Amino acid sequence: MNLMPSEGEVLVRDVLKESLALKYNQSVIFCPPATHLMAVKKVMTELEVSETNYMLGAQNASHKLSGAHTGEISPEMLKNIGVRCVIVGHSERRSMYHESPEDLKKKVDTLLSENMICIFCCGEPLAVREAEAHMEYVEKQIEESLFHLKGEGLSNKIILAYEPIWAIGTGKTASAEQAEEMHAFIRSVLAKKWGSDVADDISILYGGSVKGENAAELFSCENVDGGLVGGASLNPNAFLDVIKALKD
Repeated sequence: MNLMPSEGEVLVRDVLKESLALKYNQSVIFCPPATHLMAVKKVMTELEVSETNYMLGAQNASHKLSGAHTGEISPEMLKNIGVRCVIVGHSERRSMYHESPEDLKKKVDTLLSENMICIFCCGEPLAVREAEAHMEYVEKQIEESLFHLKGEGLSNKIILAYEPIWAIGTGKTASAEQAEEMHAFIRSVLAKKWGSDVADDISILYGGSVKGENAAELFSCENVDGGLVGGASLNPNAFLDVIKALKD
């Protein structure tokens, strides 16, 4: 929840102008606050960006398509203005707004019913990491909200994002080795449920304070397919440094 809509528009325009010149083949998803979505979409349309490489995403959505749900925004409404992806289960939504695994399951189902992409977040707090129960914790998050899905075509519907909550704004830092260990474990969880072919095709992003200084090392890990970028996305140069680190 940062920047005014006009500032967000300028930021995305600055990022796009330089990133388009790079001619990379990686994907970038912009997920601004809901008030910014129309402005960002306008910029993307004006610059004629490839919808394969650049997508518009939302930070949240209701599990309902319409009705008496004051203050909520439905996936159908978001889709109508060009949103293709929605973040589900971000650690802040889970902790501050008490979204349950069942809530997230409903959101996943509604998004997929609208042929939208779900960016599903998972990750453990510090106490769980220190108790060395982090793998079981994350496996349960995935199992409770995603294991009802069929594996067919899942890589086109779901992106996973691992957020080590203990490494976000705490002064503690997750190493590339720790990120790779957890991402490899998450992929094994997916493989156990849907098979290795499906698991290998699903993108798993890392969301623990990704920035230009650590992005290249993180993205060089075999099972880290990209980043869920927080603070670094608020500055065009910092965000571009992360995008540049995605180059093969």
